[in-house]
Amino acid sequence: MRLFGRKDADEGAGRSQEAIAGFWAWWQETRPRLDALVAAGDRSGLDELLGPAVAAIHPGLVWEVAPGGEAAHALVVTAAGDAELRPPAHRWAKAAPPSDLLWEFHPSRRANPRASELTIEAGGYELALGKFALGLRVPPNQPRVDVTAYHPMFGELDADTRMEATLLALDHLLGEDDVARWVGEIAPATFEPIDAVAAVHLPVVVADVASGYSGEEWLRLEGRSGRGAALVAQARHPLRPVDRPLLDQHIAVTVPYKHRDGDGLPAGASLEALRDVEERLSALLDPRDDAVLAVHLSTESRRLFHVYADSTGDAASHVKSLFTAWPEGRARVEVALDPAWTAVAPFLS
Repeated sequence: MRLFGRKDADEGAGRSQEAIAGFWAWWQETRPRLDALVAAGDRSGLDELLGPAVAAIHPGLVWEVAPGGEAAHALVVTAAGDAELRPPAHRWAKAAPPSDLLWEFHPSRRANPRASELTIEAGGYELALGKFALGLRVPPNQPRVDVTAYHPMFGELDADTRMEATLLALDHLLGEDDVARWVGEIAPATFEPIDAVAAVHLPVVVADVASGYSGEEWLRLEGRSGRGAALVAQARHPLRPVDRPLLDQHIAVTVPYKHRDGDGLPAGASLEALRDVEERLSALLDPRDDAVLAVHLSTESRRLFHVYADSTGDAASHVKSLFTAWPEGRARVEVALDPAWTAVAPFLS
């Protein structure tokens, strides 16, 4: 048994947790000043205080003060669509103090029920969200909606600013997490699509698509490896990192198998042994909320299990122990931080 990468994963998680704990200690000390600034509508003062404090967790995180749902104000610290930063944003929110009458805390932008009345700012320009028109396409048998976005001002903006404005509009319409969950290709356009609808209709279309994917299932996929060998994979579907934002650690377990068919795929006693260890792995992980078996694939006398786990937990050591007694050769376990789930990118929904 070989275990790689665990030390780096532990150190990275430890630094993140220390930074988050430091933020909330700072928050308690600075709260009276922050309350006064938000009451006065002093954006520059808030920026002077909150900007460095959030950047200390990670410089790529974005913060904003928005109207609250239950409290008067919501402090949002978000990854702003960057999958690499979603785990620290969610850990930050998980460590937050209880909401009170003045403040609540969120790790992503939430949908605004009055989105069509908003004006968003991008690249120094102000755009009325109610003037967005969207071309919507739902690919057959896919859990997503592809969006072509048009605004009358897009002809005056550069490509980056058009995309920034489009992403902000989608966040306000759906909420940031549902954009990551249900929106596929995003294309700003300088001409209105022929079949465009008012942006306010997007949530209804997404809800209709989502109703067909109320739970996960396992899909079987067949293909060829890079070397042309037969390959069979089983993957959860839909498979999306946004559904498990704290699972930032990739645990890759590779086991050899002795009995195979003419294509190098498991057969006979090896197939039974692999089914047994998969059942035991599922029994280990399914009761936990900090780890999941995402994909497994077999090719060329090897099976690779892709497990994702919370790097602040102990799932890796339990997975390692499970494969210690693999009877058909030495198992290899590699552990690395992978918050964007790049190791299983071909299987993501």
